[in-house]
Amino acid sequence: MLSVNEHLLEQIADQLATSDYAVIDDFLSAKEVEAILAVFDIHREHGRFKQAAIGDSDNQEINKSVRKDLIKWIDEDNARPAVQEFLEKIDEVKNYLNRTCFLGIKEYEAHFTIYPPGAFYKRHLDQFTTSDHRKISFICYLNQDWQPEHGGELRLYLPDGDIDVAPIAGRLACFRSDVVEHEVLLSHAHRYSLTGWMLDQYIELSFLG
Repeated sequence: MLSVNEHLLEQIADQLATSDYAVIDDFLSAKEVEAILAVFDIHREHGRFKQAAIGDSDNQEINKSVRKDLIKWIDEDNARPAVQEFLEKIDEVKNYLNRTCFLGIKEYEAHFTIYPPGAFYKRHLDQFTTSDHRKISFICYLNQDWQPEHGGELRLYLPDGDIDVAPIAGRLACFRSDVVEHEVLLSHAHRYSLTGWMLDQYIELSFLG
């Protein structure tokens, strides 16, 4: 039985096929958002978030002039129930995209993300020059009562004009990793999300604590 409404799956596939990106509200319910935020609190209390780096696994460096977010990789085998339920939903999206768009996605990787006030991530492409296995990027937002003055929008650079996506709780944004340049605008409040990539090959993750 699907836990993701099939209409939402159709919207994601249709928007990706026609526009290279998709923005879907209510991917997570308010209750699901609350449960995942509680997991954030546990990891933060235990000091498990680390400064995010740029570059692939062989050429990583921390550069706070480019990005200032904090991350913790998700280990699917040890994920808490609320996060496991989210991953199951992402798995449904992956399987639906494979059936309808023939993307050949094998698996995905994901991490918890925190943008503290003053954090940003400058314009970039998610697919590395040294590796082309990232196919679809996805971000699910967890920010309750987010206001325009909080900033932190996801800006997508598109051929027909840039768009800004507000990081509203429960909203899922997806886009093609190889063609859609994007950035996270300056955040003026703590900004939370689950961020990941669908890949066309199986990989081993090196979890960052």
